Amino acid sequence: MNKNAKDLESMFGLNFNDFTLLKRALTHSSYANENNVLSNERLEFIGDAVLDLLVGKFLYDNIPESEGILTKKRAQEVCEDALYNYAKTFSLGDYLLLGKGEEMSGGREKPAVLADAFEAFLGAIYVDKGLDEVYKVTNKVVFPHILKNLYKEDNDYKSKLQELLQSDKRGLRYEIISETGPAHDKEFCARVFMDDTIIMGEGIGKSKKEAEQNAAFAALQKLANKKDK
Repeated sequence: MNKNAKDLESMFGLNFNDFTLLKRALTHSSYANENNVLSNERLEFIGDAVLDLLVGKFLYDNIPESEGILTKKRAQEVCEDALYNYAKTFSLGDYLLLGKGEEMSGGREKPAVLADAFEAFLGAIYVDKGLDEVYKVTNKVVFPHILKNLYKEDNDYKSKLQELLQSDKRGLRYEIISETGPAHDKEFCARVFMDDTIIMGEGIGKSKKEAEQNAAFAALQKLANKKDK
C-alpha cells in the first residue's frame, strides 16, 4: 500500500499550491489506465529538463573543468541509475500509485519506474512553485551525492555507457577499426556500435583498451548533446 503523499510533502518542507500535481507525479501509467486519471508522464518530461539544468549549474559552480568533463559528469549524475538511487534515499516507491499488475510485479522497486517518478516529482514542484522550491529536494538528495563523488576518479566510460543504455536493453559492440604506427608506438582507433549497426562514437588510444574507453566517452558526449537539444 502506498504511503500518504502529505508525508512526502512534509519530508522536504514543501507546500503545494495545487496538491493534485503532487498526486499526479506519483501516479504511474498503469494506475492511470485502470482508474481513468492522468499519469505522471508529462511531469516527468518537465522534471527531466529541470534536473538537467540544476545539475548542470551545480557542476558548473563546483568543477573548474572543460565542457567535455562537465558534460560527462552531468550524464553520469542524471542517468537512470543515479535517478533510481536518488529516489531510493527517501523511499519514493512507497508513495507511488500503481496498477494491480505493476504492483504485483514489484513496480515499487523497479529502477525505471522510480527514476521516472523522481523526475515527475521534481516536475510537479517546478510547475507548482518554480526552481526555488525544487532546490529543497536537490539540496537534500542530489547535490550531497554529487559532492561526495565530485573528485573521485571515474574514467570507466564503457561501464557508464552500458549503464546509460541498459534500461532500453540496447546492445553495445566495440571494434578496433585501424592500427597505425610502428610496433613500439602503435595508435589504435576503436568504434562503438549500438545494436551492432548504429555507430555511437570513435576513440583513439595507445592501447586497444584506451581506444575503446575513448570511443565510449565520445558516445556519452553524443548522447548528452542530443539530450540538450
